[in-house]
Amino acid sequence: MSDAVGPGDLVLCVNAAPNHATGRPVPLRAGETYRVFAVMEFACPCGRSDALLDIGVDFAWCQTRFRLLPKPKAQAKPRRVSVPKEKERV
Repeated sequence: MSDAVGPGDLVLCVNAAPNHATGRPVPLRAGETYRVFAVMEFACPCGRSDALLDIGVDFAWCQTRFRLLPKPKAQAKPRRVSVPKEKERV
């Protein structure tokens, strides 16, 4: 997943289990989305991923905790509505 994820991408937290190494609870919430600030090409100590994600919460997290969300589609732009011109009577 590290080659698919980049800075600015949205990821969904799917695993809010305790920390791999320490066993302490994590501040992440399953089902919440986070924006990736950086992808660090360091192997996670758990051995399940080849990169760590910095999402701005605590330090870096194993990428197996997240799923990449699809990029948002183009946003609809407001269109101009034609308004009939009022004629002045003389």
